[in-house]
Amino acid sequence: MSAVDTSPATARDACIDVAGVGKTFPYGRGEQVVALDDFHLRIGAGEFLCIVGPSGCGKTTLLRMLAGLESPTSGEVGWSIPCADRPLRSMVFQNQGVFPWLTVVDNVAYGLTVRRVGKRERRAVARHWVDALGLGRFANAYPSQLSGGMQQRVNIARAFANDPAVLLMDEPFASLDEQTKLILQDDLLRIWEGTGKTVVFITHSLDEAITLGDRVVVMSRRPGRIKKIVDVPLPRPRDAMDLRNDLDFVALRQKVWEPLRAEVATLRGEQDGATS
Repeated sequence: MSAVDTSPATARDACIDVAGVGKTFPYGRGEQVVALDDFHLRIGAGEFLCIVGPSGCGKTTLLRMLAGLESPTSGEVGWSIPCADRPLRSMVFQNQGVFPWLTVVDNVAYGLTVRRVGKRERRAVARHWVDALGLGRFANAYPSQLSGGMQQRVNIARAFANDPAVLLMDEPFASLDEQTKLILQDDLLRIWEGTGKTVVFITHSLDEAITLGDRVVVMSRRPGRIKKIVDVPLPRPRDAMDLRNDLDFVALRQKVWEPLRAEVATLRGEQDGATS
């Protein structure tokens, strides 16, 4: 077992148990790259968990395994969450994944269409989430008529409209400008609070992780392991901009950065050594 305390931050029952997971990929002529090694993590039901780590540490690989898009080489991912009448999970990718041939409302309704939900019901649900994300005026627009930030709102609306038990998010705001990012962080917090959904959110931004998360998992460089888990006891509801000036927020950012800085510095040294 990992020496890091991986228990949920509260008394909530764990709904995802990542137990000793390892993942290797073939590389070159008969070689292998170890992306994750002996990874242990318990995620609480209804928890908003953020994960940060150096580039290439296996964050996205872990998320893809949670999404069922990759299988562990060793260990297992256990699920204990009721979802008989809804999908277990939905994923929001780093790059906008909207369908260019569908309108905003039809993009948002896509998951419901695949699940064969009746037309009237899926249109009503989709319209609710379109309005909730501030896209009401653009319900019948096509993605080419939207900004990048608006397209990512469509992705988020589609994920919530599908009503998964677990929402997996892979750096969904990484390509956006800072102002748009702050607004979307507030939007995500606003619509997530009260839904009871479990969220696993990958990001490179320490500010974003602390703004959104109940806990922040700091990963080591490859092979990815947990270096530290930081509780985020900031009260909710939260305002993304107001938090930036909060002294507790600043202290938490330093608490997350210290173990991450050591990993980034070591990785840089290894890369410089490899190219010298």
